[in-house]
Amino acid sequence: MPNILDRPDLSGVEQLRLAFLGEELMAPIARTLDYRMVEVEEGRAVFEGTPTRAVYNPIGTVHGGWMATVLDSACACAVHSMLKAGQIYTTLEIKTVFHRALTEGVPVRCIGTVIQVGRKAGFSEARLEGLDGKLYATATSTCLVMDRPA
Repeated sequence: MPNILDRPDLSGVEQLRLAFLGEELMAPIARTLDYRMVEVEEGRAVFEGTPTRAVYNPIGTVHGGWMATVLDSACACAVHSMLKAGQIYTTLEIKTVFHRALTEGVPVRCIGTVIQVGRKAGFSEARLEGLDGKLYATATSTCLVMDRPA
């Protein structure tokens, strides 16, 4: 399977823009959980999805893990969009706050933005909102920024 990280000659935002060129570059987790990146620019990444009953928890609402995964993708890709060619990253921690229950069939938009990216760490935040503006969850994240190993 092709991987956008197979192009270390490109900046982070250029790598992410490649994801728009074909389904084969979509992250497998996004395909499995049925959400997708719809916008990317330096310092900002936007995802959209509509959860189904397949991601419900035992109490009859969307599992927090689904929301946390979308939030993590938005936070991480916001940091990724700021990387220079030859850099990689990994999420060190993510703090998620659930503001209200989410149910199947509610389309959501998750906007991740960079707070700061330095030589070794990137900090970002994300908001998971319904298209009507209702806030479902928020997150903050810290990513480790590294040079890609040779």
